[in-house]
Formats: sequence, C-alpha cells, structure tokens
Amino acid sequence: MFSLFATSPKGMEPLVADELHALGITETKLTRAGVIFQGNLDDAYRACLWSRIANRILLPLATFAAPDPDSLYQGIQSIDWNEHFSTDHTFAIECTLLNSHLQHTHYAALKTKDAIVDQFRQRYGNRPSIALQRPDIPLYLHVQYDNATIYLDLSGESLHKRGYREIGVQAPLKENLAAAILKRADWTNIAAQGGTLLDPMCGSGTLPIEAALMAADIAPGLLRSYFGFFQWQQHDNKLWNQLINEAQQRKIAGLNHLPQIIGYDADARAINIASYNVQLAGLQGKIHIERCALAQLSPPKPTGLIVVNPPYGERLGNTEELKHLYHLFGETLKKDFYDWQVAVLAGNSELGKEISIRAKKMYTLYNGALECKLLRFDITEKWFMRFDKTAKTTSQSAPKIPRTDSGQMFANRLQKNLQKIKKWATEEQISCYRLYDADLPEYALAIDCYEQWVHVQEYAPPKTIDPIKAQTRLQEGLQVISEILAIPETQLFLKTRKPQKGKSQYEKQDDSQKFYEVKEGKAIFLVNFTDYLDTGLFLDHRITRQQIGNLAKGRHFLNLFAYTGTATVYAALGGATRTTTIDMSRTYLEWARRNLARNGFSDHRHEFIQADCLTWLQADKNRYDLIFLDPPTFSNSKRMQDNLDVQRDHVTLIQAALQRLTRHGILIFSTNYQKFSLDNTISAQITDWNQLTLPKDFSRTPKIHQCWKITHLS
Repeated sequence: MFSLFATSPKGMEPLVADELHALGITETKLTRAGVIFQGNLDDAYRACLWSRIANRILLPLATFAAPDPDSLYQGIQSIDWNEHFSTDHTFAIECTLLNSHLQHTHYAALKTKDAIVDQFRQRYGNRPSIALQRPDIPLYLHVQYDNATIYLDLSGESLHKRGYREIGVQAPLKENLAAAILKRADWTNIAAQGGTLLDPMCGSGTLPIEAALMAADIAPGLLRSYFGFFQWQQHDNKLWNQLINEAQQRKIAGLNHLPQIIGYDADARAINIASYNVQLAGLQGKIHIERCALAQLSPPKPTGLIVVNPPYGERLGNTEELKHLYHLFGETLKKDFYDWQVAVLAGNSELGKEISIRAKKMYTLYNGALECKLLRFDITEKWFMRFDKTAKTTSQSAPKIPRTDSGQMFANRLQKNLQKIKKWATEEQISCYRLYDADLPEYALAIDCYEQWVHVQEYAPPKTIDPIKAQTRLQEGLQVISEILAIPETQLFLKTRKPQKGKSQYEKQDDSQKFYEVKEGKAIFLVNFTDYLDTGLFLDHRITRQQIGNLAKGRHFLNLFAYTGTATVYAALGGATRTTTIDMSRTYLEWARRNLARNGFSDHRHEFIQADCLTWLQADKNRYDLIFLDPPTFSNSKRMQDNLDVQRDHVTLIQAALQRLTRHGILIFSTNYQKFSLDNTISAQITDWNQLTLPKDFSRTPKIHQCWKITHLS
C-alpha cells in the first residue's frame, strides 16, 4: 500500500477527490494543492490513466529533515536508488521550495542530482544521465518548513497532455480545466440522457473533445505514449497492459452511445486546428466541427448543454469590443435556446453581466493564474434579467442589441447600398448581385445577394489585427446584415476568402451537396453556398455571359476552363447549334451538365469533356465559331501536364484558341487576375471589353476582371 499524492490545479481539489472515489479509492484527504490518497499499484496506475483533472500522480519515496544543503544531500543519499533505476536510465529533478532555509530551487535540484549520481558512481563507477525532456525517471522534490519529500512522478508530465495535440499547437484552455468545466456543468448526466453538447466558440476544440472523451467513457490517458513509471524498476507491465485492455474495451462500448457533440467558431483558422485535433484524438466522425459565427447560431436537436470559454478582454481596449459579443450571446440564448443549460467560463465578471441572464450556480476556477467564474444558466424565463419594469423580457421579446459606433456606420452604408442597388436590380430584372465589397475597412466583407439568400465572404484579416477585435466585428457585421436585409440567419452563409495557394484552391469547404436554384435573365443556375469557396456563379461575369448569349445564334460554341458551365447555358439559350464544355474537374463538369439540363439542354449537341484545356486545344482538330477562354489565375492540378500561370501562359493559350477559331469567329478572353497585363505582340484584332462587361454592382472594383474580344486579322 502506498501513500500517493494527486496534484491539482487551484480550486479543483474536490473534483480530483471525486474522481478518485469513482475509481474505488476511498481513503483521500484534500490539501491546498491536491489530494493525498492511499492505494496500491493498481490504484496509482488507474489514477494516471483515468484522471481527467489532476495534474500529476506522485509516489513519495522518502521524507526527511532538510534544513540545509548537507542534510538534503544526506537524505537523498540514504535512499537505495538502485531499487528504482540503473545507470542505463536517464532522470531529471523538478523542485519546489516553501518556507524553507533552502533559497534556490535550481541549487536544491542540483544538490539532489549530485547525491544520486555520487551513489551510482561509488557503487558502479558509472552514472545515469540527465534528460530534461521525457526522462526515464522523473523525480519531484518538495521542501516545506525544512522537511523534504522526494517523489517519483508517475505521470511523467502533466496529465492534461492527453497525447492527441501536436507539439506547437497552442490551446488557450488546458484539457484538465475543460474537464473541470464539464464536470461542474453536469455534462456526464446530460450526455447519459442523450443531450447535445454545443460549443459556439470552440477555438482549437478542447471542450468538444473532452466532452466526447467523458461521454464515451474514454480514458484520457489512453493516447499517451509516455508515463513516468514505464522505466521504473518496480513497474508491473502486465498489470498496466490489463488496465489498457480494459480501457480499450470501455472505449469501444462508449463510442456506440456517444451523443451529438458540435463545435462552432467564427475563425476559420481555429476550425482547421479543431478539426485536426479531433482527427488526432481518434474522434473523426464523432464530433461535428464547422465554421459558424455567433450571429448565425441556431439550435440543434435535442436540447442539452451549451458550454463556452469566450474571450476575456484582458488586453487594453478589448473589454468595450467584447461587450457586444457577450450581449449578442445572451440574446441569442434567450431567443433560440429555451430550455437549454449553459456553462460560461467568465474571466471578466463585468463582461459576464452583459449576458443578462442570472446564474443559478457559480463556481470559482483558475485558468492559469487568472481567477474565473464558471456561470451556470438555465435558459428559462425566470432567470432572464428585466430591462423594463413594465415589460416582460421573454425569449420572444428580447431587447434589441445596441450597436457599436462602427456597427452603426456599417448599417448605414449597407442601407444606402441597398436602396441604390435594389432599385437598379429591380429595373434590370437582376435577382443576384453584389451589395457590398469592403466599402468600410473595418468590415472587410463581400456581400452577395442570391435572391432570398445572402453569401458573405470575409477577407481574412492580416495577422497584425487583434483576432478578438476582428471576430467581434464580424459577429456584429453578420447581425447587421441579417437586420438590414430582413433575413433569418439560416439564409446567410459565411466564408473566409484568402489568397489561394497550391492545392488549396481546389479544397472543399464542406460536403453538404445542397444546391439552390437562382435565376439570371432567362437562365436558371444551381448554386452551392457551403461546399466551395465560390458558389458556382460568378456575378461579375453577368454581362460577359449576356454578350455570349447575344453572339451565339447559329454558332458552335467552345467553353474552356468552363467551371459550372454558366456561359454554356447562355450560349445554348442564345441559339448555339452545338456547345463543347471543357474543364479538368469532374465535379464541375457534372455541375455544368446539371445546369444545362435544368435549362432544357441535354441532347447530343452539347458535349462535355474532362481535360487539361491547353493540351486538349493543341490536340483538337475541330473549329469553333465562338470561344470563351477564362483561365484561372494559376493552377497546379495533378491532372495538368504542367502548372498554369495566366500572366506567363496567356499568349500560348490565346494563340492555341485562335488556331481552333473559324475565320470569322470570335474569341472572348477574360481573367480575374487584377495585376494582369495583356501582351501586345499577339497577332490578332483585339477590342477592349473591360468597361463593356463591368456590371454596375462591381463598379467600386473595376479590376474585378478584365475582358477582350479577339478576332483574326482581316
């Protein structure tokens, strides 16, 4: 029987004791920094494997008086270290001093090391080495009131390191603090009843992952490859393997009963990290991670627990920015999440008040040195704060969230744009248009209206911008969009637009495969707001498509780099005798085929070819009366023989297209590369169509694309 010590973060000692009791360990005593408990080797191993909240499990090897360095040296020398490790092992010593005549932790650790090394050298003429990272034998020296205790650190390193997070990926919330939050929020019971867990600001995914580990009865230490007892001379490997096998069986059974767990965040970078962490934790397909701003939040079913660790506003100036975020969170809860339970870790009590719901319970927890309050809410009317003594505040009549000054400026600009653009769009019978394009630098968004749906693209903020400030403004911006355009959040779709590199230009954003029908003139197009960076319909090419339709009658039309075939639809509607649509992507070609079929064109006159356009042009022998050439700015698709750079390769592309153009045919060349410069040595008749094809709703960004009409010389 051993006397062991489970160290604990401040304020979590009772939770560690509860964990030990759940493991069948009954003899426990709470102390200021952890829990002392009595147990055998099985109990010690179980505590290392199963404790979600403890920092370390320490096994005392000796306690002795150490009022001075010599006493410390002699006390360490009195231990037979050969019982614990040999000269072939590495070791390290961590030290803490409290009310001791020994003044320097480094000196005390050095004295302890000397005593151990000297003992081995005297016996064997050799000594073990020091290893600061993952030593075979991690030792912990604690001296208090001149009494020293030397421990074997069975955990090896803090137990909050579960083994699924890669080195270098920082988590703002430690895993054992996340577990403590979930314990205090009664997540285990909610999960047992099939309740949903939702974290609307999931960051790197710590809370959803910990929630899944708890709900599925997965040992938090199961993925760890290192413990401090693996090389200990008294380690019982057979016993440890039995415990691992038992934990594996419990994991298999638990995953079959895992409730719905969802993590959202407005920051696309956080979502990427969270998704990767979920994969590393072996929980891919078990936790749903998705980009979703707070203003878009809608309740899943069934009800359950919302748990969130929102920004604290520790940096100067952030508190005012975050008031809106907390207020929005509170109003969203009251409006849409009736009968849910909520747990909020508030590092700033003043910000916590902005939620405007009275907490039914409150616990003190520490995030590092920062004292935080864990607020527990029931989202029912009796807990809602009253803003007007004469009026009830209910989930249906929540007070309007006040706007910041910058938010009001954004609302004013959006309202002005709407009045101007909507009148023009109605007169021109245009139902899909750009409403706003980063008009105000604080709100770097592109807002496109697709009939009753709104597609919002956030231009990724530079790294110099405070991410909390950027996220708060985004939340407010989405709320303003929803209010000014009078649409529910379910009809608003958000993406982050950043420079595309390498294969990222082809990567899916989602896999909803949900398409919506929109009209443009006589054409009907299928658009997708979630799965890809673009929707499948480039609104800035509206006039270009119209020109193709006007020119297509009686002609054989060739659409190169066709994307979703919208230009082909216009050509077919304009009376083209035949169309040939070429793209490297099978997905986009199928999309193009569906677009044509939806407009009534599905016969043999309309051909679809999956190919590298340049290679195909050089091999094809047919002639075409009308060609649309709209290459991407760059492409390095594995289906291409070489990479494509539109500035470098446009002469080759245009000349290859001219070889396929009939004598009186027309080639329309377009590019969205804003720094593009057309080579003036091309032997052809070239007419600038830049102004002709620039729609009114893109007039603020005249270089959204460049376009030329090209024909053979007379």
